[in-house]
Order: sequence, then C-alpha cells, then structure tokens
Amino acid sequence: MDKFELNILGCGSATPTTRHLPTSQVLNFREKLFMIDCGEGTQLELRKARQKFSRLNHIFISHIHGDHCFGLPGLISTFGLLKRTGDLVIHAHKDVEAMFKPMIDSFSENLPFEVRFNHIDPNSNSLIYEDRSLKVHSIPLMHRMPTCGFLFEEKQKERHLRAEMISFWKIPIKDFQLIKEGADWISPDGTVVPNKALTKDAEIARKYAYCSDTAYNEKIIPIVEGADLLFHEATFAETEAVRAKQTFHSTARQAATIAKEAKVKQLMIGHFSARYDSDQILLDEAVEVFENTVLANEGLLYKI
Repeated sequence: MDKFELNILGCGSATPTTRHLPTSQVLNFREKLFMIDCGEGTQLELRKARQKFSRLNHIFISHIHGDHCFGLPGLISTFGLLKRTGDLVIHAHKDVEAMFKPMIDSFSENLPFEVRFNHIDPNSNSLIYEDRSLKVHSIPLMHRMPTCGFLFEEKQKERHLRAEMISFWKIPIKDFQLIKEGADWISPDGTVVPNKALTKDAEIARKYAYCSDTAYNEKIIPIVEGADLLFHEATFAETEAVRAKQTFHSTARQAATIAKEAKVKQLMIGHFSARYDSDQILLDEAVEVFENTVLANEGLLYKI
C-alpha cells in the first residue's frame, strides 16, 4: 500500500510550553510532503522528523493566528539558503499573503524559487488542490476569524486485473484499461466475460481530515464522515466548556462526539491548552465518548 503518513511537528495552542510546540503537521503521501499549518519551531521539528525539505511543495494554512503561521518566514528563508528551485505554493486565506508577502520580500530577497499563494474561501467546502492521486478540500470551521480545515482524499485506484483470467481468455493489451475501469469483456465468439471474473477490488481510498481551530460544529460531520483519521482540536477539558465556547474552541468530549457521529475510524486530538500539566485528562475524557482516540504529540508518526 502506498505511503500515507502523518508527522506531528507541533500540537500545542497559542501559549508556549516546554512540552509542546505550536501547531504544525506534515502529511507524507507517496513521498510528496504536504505541510498543514506552520507555527514557530516547525522547521526544526521537520529536521528531527528526517523529512526532506525538497519534497515539500505545498503548505496549507488554516488561519492567521500566530501559533499556526509564525514559522512561515523562517522556513521560506531556510529554503532560500538551501538553494531550492521548485515553486512553493501556500494555500490560505488572502489575508495570509497580505501579511507575509512584505515580510518575505524584506527578509528573503532574491529567492531562487517562487512563492505562490492560492487563495482559499474558508467559508466554502471546495476543492483547493488536485493531482493524479490526491485531492484536497477545504472544511469551513467556526473560529474567531476566517478559518478552515482540510480533507486529504486519496483517489480511488482502478481495479486489479486477474493475470490468470487475462491469460485464459487471451485478452489483448489494448482492452486492459477499459477492464480496469469496470467494463465487461466480449470475446471474438461473442461470449460476455463479467468484469468481476477478470478483476479484483483495489484498496479502498484513504481519507485524512484536519480540523483546528474550531468551536463544536456539527456541520463538518458529513464532510469528514468515514475518514480513516480525524485530527480535531481539543483545547480544553469539559470543565472549561464555557471558556471553550467563548474562545471558539472545542473540548475533548466535543471532539470525540464529532468523531462518533461522523463514524471515523480513528480520532487524534491536539492543540492542547497550556493550563494542563498532562494531556491525559483530555484523552480520558475523549475515550469515554469515542474509544479509538489517541493524543497528538511532537515526533508522532501515524500511518494511515
């Protein structure tokens, strides 16, 4: 099965602690790296994860709170020092370009590559990136400023040919593609050979959904439904539910409720408040609602 791995580079919230760094993740899909948010310290954690900087060509920024984007200027500057030549695309709300373009121009003059901004409408569930094997949609979230999450979906592969059946019927190569796409095959004597006799199912396409920062929002359930992995912020425990509502964040119990209602396979919680000396209280709370829950943590590598 092709590589589909999530590296956690940072999983804390806005106030720095000695336990967690600000939010950032890297998704490795078939050796292509896709960064999700870029808080301070991201490039150092990227080094620790032993990921090749040259394979990172797309960065997705959920919103312009500093703990999700203050690492961008430093990372781009380092790319320049490394003599990168390939373009870097930043997918984000238009305000991100307005904020960071002057900074990039000031501190990273004469870059040997182009930094391009793909503007996202955070209020829309839209296709924002697509290649031959992957597509990414935005997920509208509820926060104090325009914010969106991201749904990374592997494209469904074609059906696999059964070599022994292809050989038995002496099917010519020119017909292989139609059969992979699901067509039956008709022999020269008119015999119809069902597609299921000639092929077997391909692996089911995988999905990863990222939702941070957001208040409890049931509208995202149909978008993330059935995801193999859902990352959902869990800034607070339920004892701070009022604070969570005031700041447009979620409790661990609320994150687990979304996971349960969306019937996802695995929930990962993160964006932990600095008020907690241990994240175990958040995990315990989430597990009461959705058993298949894990904590995000710097250095964690999760294979989807």
